[in-house]
Amino acid sequence: MPRRTSETRGSDADGHIGYLLRRAQVAVRNHIERALADLGVTHPQFLVLTMVNAYEGLSSADVARISLLTPQTVNVIVQNLERDGLIERSPDPVHGRILRLALSDAARPLLKRCRGRVNAIEKRMLVGLSATEERAVRRWLAGLAVTFGEKDGV
Repeated sequence: MPRRTSETRGSDADGHIGYLLRRAQVAVRNHIERALADLGVTHPQFLVLTMVNAYEGLSSADVARISLLTPQTVNVIVQNLERDGLIERSPDPVHGRILRLALSDAARPLLKRCRGRVNAIEKRMLVGLSATEERAVRRWLAGLAVTFGEKDGV
């Protein structure tokens, strides 16, 4: 069997599908990290800011569930974002121990800049796909999440 070089490994679509998904996820995440670095935002911070913007009033536990991060990680991220004046927490009117999250006014323009950069990366991910192929990929990925996430309690 011929030995594979780094050149052949980089384009080998015949590998294990789980490995290919993982490689793609790591490559995209690293690219996003580099794109946001000069703004002082990490990829997990971007995820939290995005979720709080989309679903204002969530608790940290809610954000952890929908962002696929651990509650401990989200708590640290929220503390840092609050320290930096990007997130505000307020007690839930009914259940005072639950703290509801909201973006601060300072976070909105920063998130807009981050979103622009991430949108450009996501657009680049789709280069070469027709609209039909993009829909098929989106359905396939969403289906994987349902098939393996919900059954496994994720």
